[in-house]
Amino acid sequence: MRDPYTVLGVAKGADAAEIKAAFRKLAKKFHPDQSKEVKAKEKFAEISSAYEILGDEKKRAAFDRGEIDAEGKPRHPGFEGFGAGAGGFGGGRRAKAGAGAGFEGFEFNFGGGRAGAGPDPSDIFSELFGAGAARRGARGAGAPPPRGEDVTANVSVSLNDAVHGGAARVTLPSGRTLEVTIPAGIEDGKQIRLKRQGAPSLGGGEPGDALVTVKISKHPFFRVDGRDLRLDLPVALYEAVLGAKINAPTLDGAVELAVPPGSNGGRTLRLRGKGLPNPQGAAGDLLITLRVVLPDETDQELAALMRKWESQKPYNPRSDLG
Repeated sequence: MRDPYTVLGVAKGADAAEIKAAFRKLAKKFHPDQSKEVKAKEKFAEISSAYEILGDEKKRAAFDRGEIDAEGKPRHPGFEGFGAGAGGFGGGRRAKAGAGAGFEGFEFNFGGGRAGAGPDPSDIFSELFGAGAARRGARGAGAPPPRGEDVTANVSVSLNDAVHGGAARVTLPSGRTLEVTIPAGIEDGKQIRLKRQGAPSLGGGEPGDALVTVKISKHPFFRVDGRDLRLDLPVALYEAVLGAKINAPTLDGAVELAVPPGSNGGRTLRLRGKGLPNPQGAAGDLLITLRVVLPDETDQELAALMRKWESQKPYNPRSDLG
């Protein structure tokens, strides 16, 4: 392993920002999924190892003091590795311990892996190449190329299409237009995943997905409340006072609704199972709120009756308000 400063091409007095910038530049140049450089995989592994040393404040200080080598392994006092002389393994520094010096307290690491918990280059890989590269880290070209990023979009559908299903056109952030199938019974705000319709992979992997959020358009008289529907239903004064059977609209056509005698304006009646269907279970309900409506033109008989009530049968409907 070469000197990490040499590998990253920075001076020993470089600050953290300079080191990170140098690593970003080299990682982008030699990433195995994209680089056409000779021995890109080996160079990429080398710069990743160098950044693990210099990108970590404690490791960098230990390296500068000579306490660890370029691979992050400790240099023990009086012994710097096996020499290339007789009995040595080659490739290291000659032992300085004299004859009879023991190995007690020495720790040898012949295995691979990272020494300590230095900076994770995958944080920068994510910035450079997307989440796929971040998951792979600096493992090189052995893993599959990263997939593209997911994209999001919105589509508006009518209440009828939300209930019964249908199709809608959606425009993706790239400007591409697709037709998306709307499943029957979908709720407002739910997402539909379109496989492989997202951003392309920079490294030649599969594209990401498109996540389409469904928005149910405003209906002329129904309001969506989860899987329930709400409806304001006008009733005549005499229907509210005397009670009546009247037609009320639903998603499946009009049904007969019984208005109890003496119904106040604002009273809510429930029609079970007349809301939005649920593919996994029972449908929601239709909640009908009565709105008492007076005649458009002033009725003299009604006005006379109300004056009689005012004088002979007064009552205060706001007594509960104090």
